[in-house]
Amino acid sequence: MLPRPPSADRPFDVVGIGATSVDYVYLLPAYPAPTASLAKMRISSHLVSCGGQVATALATCARMELRSKFVGVTGTDDNAKQVRRELELRGVDLADVVIRDIPNQYAVILVDEHSGERIVLWDRDDRLRLRERELPPEVVAAARVVHVDDVDVDAAVRAATLARASGTVITTDIDRVNDRTRELVAAATFPIFAEHVPGAITGVNDPAEALRVLRRSHPGVLCVTLGVRGAMALEGDRLIHAPAFAIDAVDTTGAGDVFRGGFIYGYLEGWPLEDTLRFANAAAAVSCTRLGAMASVPSLEEAQRLIAEAHAVR
Repeated sequence: MLPRPPSADRPFDVVGIGATSVDYVYLLPAYPAPTASLAKMRISSHLVSCGGQVATALATCARMELRSKFVGVTGTDDNAKQVRRELELRGVDLADVVIRDIPNQYAVILVDEHSGERIVLWDRDDRLRLRERELPPEVVAAARVVHVDDVDVDAAVRAATLARASGTVITTDIDRVNDRTRELVAAATFPIFAEHVPGAITGVNDPAEALRVLRRSHPGVLCVTLGVRGAMALEGDRLIHAPAFAIDAVDTTGAGDVFRGGFIYGYLEGWPLEDTLRFANAAAAVSCTRLGAMASVPSLEEAQRLIAEAHAVR
């Protein structure tokens, strides 16, 4: 059984603590490679789009009418102003955002226009880390769900620890492995891993077996996104695989972040885990049919329509 969500009387459904980014997205006719034919190529098209793991997840939650709040450090450059403006326009509360006189995180994203798969090249100033005093316990306690990424893993662990103390549920976007990853996993209610992470932590390549190894140290629901294979979760001893939806992908940037936003929505609605995974997969699939990260987040109706269309085809 999933833990019961905290009371809806709290001021926010979800507070996100983590990264924002401005993404420079380039559609290419093929992936670059150090060979004569692929070392130089003309860009098919390009755009500038706001993103970042937590920021995109919050944009998804806000699009689905969850009361959403962002806590984190942004810079003072044009990228920072753009990402704050985008979040505000989407109804995300920014009252506790920290603005520091440094450049904001940014990324260059190379997208294969035929498959929608992408390569992400990013940079983030270390001074964008959130200081302990900049994360008040009362902000964490004001949320039903706290969602963290591992870009600033120290802040993520601190937020998860505060959330547990206030009875707040913690979801994660764990995309890399470092010396605090296991600590973050232990602190989270719902650790949600990128596809490669369970194997990197456990040394077990099969995702299902890797989740079972992680079960030894975490009693709750463990979830991993699997790209075109959908998502998988371990609830107790029960393994659930939710297949991906068949779509023509344009850009997969932000799909994992949108999945997490969809997961948070389904959880707060009190849905069974199977339904929550299916809905999160549908939200991610819709996002893949559009360019950009925040620019691609779907509405509740769009995700539900894809589920209904897939069911009608069966």
